[in-house]
This record gives sequence, C-alpha cells and structure tokens, in this order.
Amino acid sequence: MNVKLPYFDRDGWKVAFIVWAVAYILGHVDVCVWWIGFFIGCACLLFFRDPERIHSQKKGIAVSPADGIILKISEVEPPEELQLKGKRTKISIFMSILNVHVNRTPVPGIVEKLLYVPGRFFNVTLDKANEYNERLATFMKMKDGTQIVFVQIAGLIARRIRCDIAEGDELTLGQRVGIIRFGSRVDVYLPTDVTVQVEEGQITVAGETILANFKTKEKVNEK
Repeated sequence: MNVKLPYFDRDGWKVAFIVWAVAYILGHVDVCVWWIGFFIGCACLLFFRDPERIHSQKKGIAVSPADGIILKISEVEPPEELQLKGKRTKISIFMSILNVHVNRTPVPGIVEKLLYVPGRFFNVTLDKANEYNERLATFMKMKDGTQIVFVQIAGLIARRIRCDIAEGDELTLGQRVGIIRFGSRVDVYLPTDVTVQVEEGQITVAGETILANFKTKEKVNEK
C-alpha cells in the first residue's frame, strides 16, 4: 500500500531547521540535547502539515476555509470595519493547536480587497475576539456577483497571520490562501439566503466540508 506523506508548509521547515541546527550545536555538549531538539523539530513540522485536499465538484457552494470545529452559526450585523450592508449568515470555525493551520478560500472568485487590522490576542472563543484581536479580512466576489468575506483571527497562542494572496487574484475553490500560527478562528460571512449545510459542533475539513449552498434550499449531508 502506497502511503503519501503530508506536505509541510515552508514555515514549518524553517522552524524545524532552526531547532535542529541549535540542537546539533548544543548536542556536542550533551547528546541528550540533540535528541530533544530533534523531536521538537519534528513536532514543529507536524504543526505545519499541509495535506492535499479533494474539492467538491458541485457548483454554487461554499466550503470550509479551515480545519476545526463549527463554533457558532448566527445571523448578524457584520462589524463596521467590513462595511457590509445588512445582516449576514456568520459561520465561525475554531482551530485548535492540533488542527492543520493552512487556510483555503471558501468560494471561487476574485479577491476584491484585503483588510488587515492589528490587535490583541484574546481567546478566540470569546465574542470580543472579532473586534479586538489581530485579523485579516478577505473580500471575495464570485462570478455571479455574490460577495462573501472570510476573516482570519489570531488567538491566544497564534501570533501571526501569513497571507499568500493579493488583491486582484482569481482563486479557485479551496485554494490555499495562507496560514495562521498556531490555531485560532476563521469567520465566514455569507448572504442570509444561503442554505447552511453544517451544524454547531461539527468538525470541518478545509477545502472539503461544504458550509453552504447558494442554489438550493435542500440540506445535503455531504462533505
């Protein structure tokens, strides 16, 4: 049986090599230090794993931008900074330190705008996190003109959001957009007339789990 090892994000290799290099130098004093450093470096790689995902071939859907668990589904007025008119369906996904940290675009389309807001590092399970924490909002416009926004929010442990896309980029469904170190939250703002396909407490897989359907009122239990 062929086993395909997961791809590791470039930041993971950087961190691992630094740890291994330091451990190698200090290992000349005590070999135990080398072995401790070696395993710490391997653990860093696991934190930055980036496996390939199989995207749905369905049209008119939004997929999960993150691995994690559905924290909350609600109909809300978006934060003022997003300048979105009217209520939106908001789906919040919590990423633990054990989840894959690479994020993916929930819909295909053009990146209209990127809005970075520096901030603090409150626990992302708190409501105030989307107002006070460091965050990056990505505004996407689909071919039919539908606009959705997803916001990457740094948390207690996460201290950096890395963005790998730029305004004007055309993205495919489930395409990699960046990474949040080490666990945090992603909020997705969708039109209120979508059919939500997930429930609170459900585990999601980035690029695979279908969050919502734009074209039908029927709920389909499918990733």
